[in-house]
Amino acid sequence: MVDAHTHLDACGAKDLASVVEVLDRASSVGVDRVITVADDLDSAVWAAEASTWDSRVFAAVAVHPTRTANFTDSDKAVIEDLSRRPRVVAVGETGLDYYWDYSPRDAQEEAFRWHIDLAKRVGKPLMIHDRDAHEDILRVLTEEGPPETVVFHCFSGDLGFARRCVDQGFVLSFAGPVTFRNARALREAAAFVPLEQLLVETDAPFLTPHPFRGRPNEPYCVAYTVRDLAELRGVDVADLANSVSTTANRVFRLLDVTSDLPGGEQLR
Repeated sequence: MVDAHTHLDACGAKDLASVVEVLDRASSVGVDRVITVADDLDSAVWAAEASTWDSRVFAAVAVHPTRTANFTDSDKAVIEDLSRRPRVVAVGETGLDYYWDYSPRDAQEEAFRWHIDLAKRVGKPLMIHDRDAHEDILRVLTEEGPPETVVFHCFSGDLGFARRCVDQGFVLSFAGPVTFRNARALREAAAFVPLEQLLVETDAPFLTPHPFRGRPNEPYCVAYTVRDLAELRGVDVADLANSVSTTANRVFRLLDVTSDLPGGEQLR
């Protein structure tokens, strides 16, 4: 399986040895690849580099909407350069966050529009952060014209919003909250999404799934989310794991990414 959205650096994996430790724990339960996602400029640089340390790691780069208050032209140049690297498989996470007030909404929207354009120019999926901003996310996507592939990371909408996203061909990725029994609207949405538009993720170290809610999260925990989703959807867990892995391979073109370092040295 693929953990479609994690933050290895925030999990404490700072160097090759600690990255390998996290990945080995994940591999032991069948989670054999991860996409580590940036939320600021330093994290973007780190994620892109970490993706060259181990063949199980891919990266996504962007500046998180809560960090866009001072999103400069030089920042954009760095993100664009990183986004063109072969093991960077998505532009993200970007979008709108109306829960926190760290960045003005107009700055968030301007940055979101820029990331949409970048994803189209580099031909890579757009990975969206949407917190309490459903309608404005869809509005901006409609106004700008979405890239070929759009992924709603940690989908948080209800069945009605899920239908609207699915109808537009968007991919919905579910994290630990979908396993919470009191998240009825979210679970109803997860039961509806077609397999070819369904991904799973941890968003580690945040949003640990049941039964370990409240504890630190890691990529290995995505297995608990898949198990719970299989029960929710009434399907075999192995079949669901294979399906979401197939979807991840297609969405992020993981099988097309070379595992060679620039100098010809093989990844671990």
